[in-house]
Amino acid sequence: MGTFRIDGEILSTAPKAAPNAVPQMLVDCGSEFTWVPEPILRKAGVRVVKKDLAFSMANGQTVTRSAGYAILRAGGFETVDEVVFAQPGDLTLLGARTLEGFGANVDARRRRLVASGPHIAASGRDS
Repeated sequence: MGTFRIDGEILSTAPKAAPNAVPQMLVDCGSEFTWVPEPILRKAGVRVVKKDLAFSMANGQTVTRSAGYAILRAGGFETVDEVVFAQPGDLTLLGARTLEGFGANVDARRRRLVASGPHIAASGRDS
């Protein structure tokens, strides 16, 4: 599967928040979380709500980072998710949880996000 990047926007969950650009996020189904550079999150007004979360990096290293709640937009999709405050040297990633919240699948050949279809839900009736 090939990789690609997508431009997006992020804004805080506060009322009347203004969107901030997040250019060239690497679409990464292997990353659970979305990672956005800390200066962009701070500018958007995203607050730290979880500190010192441990993450296993692809190279086997363990690092700690903070996370907060934000609204994310990319490729015509939108969701609310936890985002990691990426530090210098970290990649900017659009992770699997955000993709799931978007209700989107990755079309790697066309390098874009596509709707994944109806959301699965439990029936309200007893069978």
